Amino acid sequence: MAETSEIVEMHPVDQQQEKPDYFVQKDGMLFAGTHLIVDLWDASSLNDKSLIEKTLRECVEVAGATLLHFHIHQFEPNGLSGVAVLAESHISFHSWPDTGYMALDIFMCGNTEPHKCIPILKTAFEAKTVQINEIKRGILS
Repeated sequence: MAETSEIVEMHPVDQQQEKPDYFVQKDGMLFAGTHLIVDLWDASSLNDKSLIEKTLRECVEVAGATLLHFHIHQFEPNGLSGVAVLAESHISFHSWPDTGYMALDIFMCGNTEPHKCIPILKTAFEAKTVQINEIKRGILS
């Protein structure tokens, strides 16, 4: 039988102390970064490796992030998975071309703007529907 994880109580950080590297102070909160869970539906070109790489590189640029490494894996007969490793975290994706669906995780910390990726993704893949869930990660206060 699986054991229950220990629950550790977090205490608010003194706002007068210097905030940790790359943490964000926004909307009255101090947190590590913004994690967008993005679902593209009825999308096209989801098996086009070069378009996906070009689009994600554009997302990195407009969001103000720093690309460290990019990797895409091709599945047979189709579908792609990949990750753009950023100094500020990552963008990862998996595509299902047969169903017109792409799942993306966009997690960025520091002085970045991950929401700027959304219109780029919608346009590049001609997505008819975009679902976004936003999570603030590493909330300190």
